[in-house]
Amino acid sequence: MSASESATTPASGSWIANQPYLLLCITALCWAGNAIVGRLAAGHIPPVTLSFLRWGIAFLIILPFAWKHLVRDRGTIRERLGTMILLSVIGISVFNTMQYWALEHTQALNTLLLQSAAPLIVAVWSLILLGVRLTLAQAFGVLLSLAGVLVILLHGDLTNLSKIDFNKGDLIFLVALTIFGLYSVLMLKRPSIHLLSFVAFTFGCGAFCLIPLLIWELIARPVMELDVNNVLSLLYVAVFPSTVAYLCFNRGVQLIGANRAAPFFHVVPVFGTIMSIVFLGEHPQAFHFIGFALVLAGVFAASRKQAA
Repeated sequence: MSASESATTPASGSWIANQPYLLLCITALCWAGNAIVGRLAAGHIPPVTLSFLRWGIAFLIILPFAWKHLVRDRGTIRERLGTMILLSVIGISVFNTMQYWALEHTQALNTLLLQSAAPLIVAVWSLILLGVRLTLAQAFGVLLSLAGVLVILLHGDLTNLSKIDFNKGDLIFLVALTIFGLYSVLMLKRPSIHLLSFVAFTFGCGAFCLIPLLIWELIARPVMELDVNNVLSLLYVAVFPSTVAYLCFNRGVQLIGANRAAPFFHVVPVFGTIMSIVFLGEHPQAFHFIGFALVLAGVFAASRKQAA
């Protein structure tokens, strides 16, 4: 490993930092809860407020651990400031604010269906920006895992497609997903700095860039009430979908690339379904197991390293 590569590796020599599939599974688990909490927060915490506080708190959480790396990497950050700001805006400010905005106008089922298109969006961005094409195995894996997601979300009955009512929120979420696909691919172009430096800068910069929109929202919409449910929602989204998930996702993409990491988006609704069974008392059905098997087989096929 070169000196520049080792500088980007968190906790050099730690086992988990070099396990991309485990890291991406942790990411999917955290993001599965984000859609649920974001939907519960809709109508109680305005979207820009939720996004700003999410990333502001996450920045404060990560800063003590990242400070020494930020000091060491400040020269590289200054040289690649444009790239760092772009990644902060699209991956932190815009995507998450639009996601929470969308959840004010749509159902969780709709966003889960649309999220299943993420690997295809990443593949298109990879082709446009990097000239990287999906291999046959990756394409097959993406389609197989997509079929598994549809089996779960439609309860094994294709006629349920006719019962889904797509609306303005779905269009907003699709745009947000396209933006996050761009972030996923551009992650490979980020400067060679420590992962903690990268997430601390993007968290802080992303929150800072939301301030003009936050001021507008505070004037135009009712202010968030400071009650227990809202505080718990903020703490959850700041710790798990933000700090934990982005550390794991960014490291996972760094290790195996955007195309091989993208199929793990399909694991998000799988974890969401498991959460519903465990925490909401829903009963598992045959279609759950069929869908899980298809998703896992597809992710395995799409994310495994191809023989030279």
